[in-house]
Amino acid sequence: MVPRNLTMGILTMAFCLAACGERSDTVAEESSQTEAVAESAAALALTPSPEGARVFFISPANGDAASNPIHIEFGIEGMAVVKAGDNQTDSGHHHLLIDTDLPDLGLPVPADANHVHFGDGSTSTQITLEPGEHTLRLLLADHRHIPHDPPVFSDPITITVE
Repeated sequence: MVPRNLTMGILTMAFCLAACGERSDTVAEESSQTEAVAESAAALALTPSPEGARVFFISPANGDAASNPIHIEFGIEGMAVVKAGDNQTDSGHHHLLIDTDLPDLGLPVPADANHVHFGDGSTSTQITLEPGEHTLRLLLADHRHIPHDPPVFSDPITITVE
């Protein structure tokens, strides 16, 4: 027969080892989750933009009346326009925002009717809009379609389509 205090000691040690093993698994799992979050954050790390960089509309001008198809020309200063996927310093590609606010500036720009991508490196386009008043804005994004830090976007302009 094993003395009671020795049995308690063995049980305590077994419990401690089991708990330590569970804790070790939990710590390993938490560490793995932390690494995954860090990798995700690094993947979405914002690309820096140079001081003074800006995008703007060459045409149309704010307040212009236009008819379809509407010719739009994009301007840029302090950065280069490159194709999406081209990871060059101080560069990006245009996104035309139509009748919408700025998207989440820490995530890729959505691709829909209100967020038109120019990943081909275009600096002009022709669009067709319904008659009426419309607000347009340019937003530059990096090779992954994520806005820069600080973000480079134009003041909004309003045009009236006749």
